[in-house]
Amino acid sequence: MKPGQELPGAGDGIHLTAEELIALRPRCHALRLPMRQAAASALAGAYRSRFRGRGVDFLESRNYQPGDDIRNMDWRVTARTGRAHTKVFQEERERPVLIVLDASASLYFGTRKRLKSVVAGQMAAAISWAAIRRGDRIGGFFFSPGRHRELRPAGGRRGAMRMIQGLVDWLEPQESDAAETEHLSVALERVRHAVRPGSLVIVISDFFGMDEDCNRHLSRLHQHNDVIGCQVLDAAEYRLPDGRYPISDGKDAAVLDMGQAESRRRYESMVLQHLEAPRRMFQKHQCGWFVLNTDDDPVDVLGRELRLLVGRSV
Repeated sequence: MKPGQELPGAGDGIHLTAEELIALRPRCHALRLPMRQAAASALAGAYRSRFRGRGVDFLESRNYQPGDDIRNMDWRVTARTGRAHTKVFQEERERPVLIVLDASASLYFGTRKRLKSVVAGQMAAAISWAAIRRGDRIGGFFFSPGRHRELRPAGGRRGAMRMIQGLVDWLEPQESDAAETEHLSVALERVRHAVRPGSLVIVISDFFGMDEDCNRHLSRLHQHNDVIGCQVLDAAEYRLPDGRYPISDGKDAAVLDMGQAESRRRYESMVLQHLEAPRRMFQKHQCGWFVLNTDDDPVDVLGRELRLLVGRSV
């Protein structure tokens, strides 16, 4: 899309609508979500699981090759033939794609085109359309202080439409205590215990609720899943011109004077911490990472970032 051009079916930038999310569908057909390994058969799903255990089918025994997992050695065939053999298992299935959406009070802010909550919803919808296009199942875990909602992964247009309606309902602006917060680690712990191994998990948040416990849960989540973080930002959160700005946390109010050197220094230090800390955490655990601004086109950003992610492990 050209700079300044509105998204097809765009709403008012404050309230998310099903119409604008449905209008994204045609533009998401060419998007390719990252995967570990393509399936051998297109009839049973788009991916072969990289996990073994109950529910997988024994396919065959073959000669051992360097790099094979020794835990899958076929000792009976090896003893009978005198040559090392390994068991080959295969489970072909649709992959669950889970969108973890942080709808804390800080997401309902924006100075460029739309609120962060709206662009986050648009990104989630674009991921949903891309997922079902490739035969994946799409699900969601939405959270905000004191509230959680889980949408179990479902495939096809029905799964995408359920996600879209869930986004519209969950991200509708409502009165809340702006000072009330819930750490992201609480949501990640819930997701870690609920997600099916082999899933693609995409965390959409502004990461103001990140805490140290996120490290532990993200590490464990990535052990059996592919994980990508998407940080939603507004320009005013990392760049302010000189001036005096009234600020509030919902309880206390103050004035931020960007004309004073000390105020600017503290502001820039806070900005750097907010931008770098979540990125470093995700990259530390070898997870994917990208940034979405409120004046970005979510489909363009997703397409660009996926081209970087596809072809390497996430």
